[in-house]
Amino acid sequence: MGTPSSNFEWDNRKNYQNIEKHNISFEIAQYAFNDPDRVIALDRKHSTYKEKRFFCYGKVQNHIVTVRFTWRNGNIRIFKAGYWREGKDVYYEKNKIY
Repeated sequence: MGTPSSNFEWDNRKNYQNIEKHNISFEIAQYAFNDPDRVIALDRKHSTYKEKRFFCYGKVQNHIVTVRFTWRNGNIRIFKAGYWREGKDVYYEKNKIY
């Protein structure tokens, strides 16, 4: 799986909630950023003037993971991750996988 090349951070409480709800930890989800075919997209719905939010769609352990994140103090701050169909669709479309 390799080592993530950026600095990541998250709220441990949200990480535990994410594991319970979506069956993936932020420790695992961060590896989506290592996928050379990952797709980064602006989260227009949840971005504000003060803070832009993004999606990272990437492959981790043969599954497409959607990671919601922002940049904070030079770090990637993860606040949600999951195996959602929409993320899989975007990943395949952008990488021309049919």
